[in-house]
Amino acid sequence: MTATLSIHPAVDRGLKPGAPDFAGGTLVCHCAHDPVEVTIKGQCAHNHVCGCTKCWKPEGATFSQVAVVSRDNLSVTANEDKLEVVDASAAIQRHACKGCGVHLYGRIENQQHPFYGLDFIHTELSKEEGWAPPEFAAFVSSVIESGTKPDQMGNIRTWLKEIGLEPYDCLSPPLMDAIATHTAKAAGVLRD
Repeated sequence: MTATLSIHPAVDRGLKPGAPDFAGGTLVCHCAHDPVEVTIKGQCAHNHVCGCTKCWKPEGATFSQVAVVSRDNLSVTANEDKLEVVDASAAIQRHACKGCGVHLYGRIENQQHPFYGLDFIHTELSKEEGWAPPEFAAFVSSVIESGTKPDQMGNIRTWLKEIGLEPYDCLSPPLMDAIATHTAKAAGVLRD
């Protein structure tokens, strides 16, 4: 891939393996003084690169990198007063630092949502090594909405596959199955 296009700094040079006994870490915003800190207990799940226009991306990255953790395993441990919700009408309430703009976590408040109880995090905000690596690329076509030229999409999908991230224009099949299962149970079509 060309040097002018970055999928994401954490994956451009390949994927780092996660640590099997990883205990968690601290996410820190980019403020030089009084940064917001969010402590995560345990390993993340469903880590992926995301092409949507809502997720926070580091400068120059085409995709964000997003994982989930149980909301019970996330706590804001410093400077919570600096956080604000970016878009109160969005399904995922993204909590960003008012100082630097970095999204520290996203939370779903709608108890009927299939992913209620999970918080969305950006593991690259942590200095700890051992987070589970990205497993796939989601909402790949959406990078066009961020200004990527449509004629670059073939190269982007090829590069994603080369680094081991299957590109999808939605979520991965297991996550789409989880959404469909939740919907079917809510409608009474499926029972446990």
